[in-house]
Amino acid sequence: MIKIKKVLNSSVILAEDNLKKEYVLFGKGIGYGQKTGNVIEANTADQMFMPIENVKAREFLDLLGAIAPVYIEITQEVVKVAEQKLHTKLNAGIYLTLMDHLNFAVERYKKNINITNRVYWEIKNYYGEEFEIGLIAVELMNNRLNIKMPKEEAANIAFHIVNAQGENKESKNGMKYAKMIGSIVNLVKYTVNVDLDTENVHYTRFITHVKFFVERYFSDKMLEDNDNLLFQQIASLYPQAMDGAFKIKEYIKQIYGKTIPKEELAYLAVHIHRLISYNQLK
Repeated sequence: MIKIKKVLNSSVILAEDNLKKEYVLFGKGIGYGQKTGNVIEANTADQMFMPIENVKAREFLDLLGAIAPVYIEITQEVVKVAEQKLHTKLNAGIYLTLMDHLNFAVERYKKNINITNRVYWEIKNYYGEEFEIGLIAVELMNNRLNIKMPKEEAANIAFHIVNAQGENKESKNGMKYAKMIGSIVNLVKYTVNVDLDTENVHYTRFITHVKFFVERYFSDKMLEDNDNLLFQQIASLYPQAMDGAFKIKEYIKQIYGKTIPKEELAYLAVHIHRLISYNQLK
């Protein structure tokens, strides 16, 4: 049984169960006419989680009461669309971080404060699905609030979606990931003189590989140097591609301070070689 501990606003309730565990319950109109002590059915809410075990959630509890219900409703719609399009369950924290972001974004918009997203291009190009969801969110805000939020805001929203993917995974730093991906692509483009065709299947495969590579790098799960023969073969067969991989290694070592194993270099070189080969056939 879940009882209401506090009505934060018409769409958000702080509740607790028989074991005194606290939950935040979201739902359009869920708090309307309710008061402390009332029993509420958990299945009437769209989302719940335990803020007592989530430091960030606790920090946002005070903010929830000050956020207009419209931002909570838009957030719920955006999360629903994101989970459908990405075929994954987003981390529950997205409800708090995204609604707070939307609230602040509109506040900035009304005050004519423009904060440039320095990785807008990277987010748009390397997290295309999340960016499309961001565009949907911008359209929802513009229609619901009768404003004209620019499409560039979609990248800021997209990075929150990127961070929230994987219900049981640690939150990813979307901006950091996008920056490294962009740097790697630019290094490949200019060091091996490849004209990147973003519509080509080899480019798509390359970007997919780089995304997983970056994720492994930041989570300390790099492939180990167990296959030195593969490295030697790739280096011998594709020297130009391997040169590009080494340029990536040098850059990442200089900027992030951690080296890349030979096996990772070999796989990077394979994908770079495919880009080079496609470019030569055109």
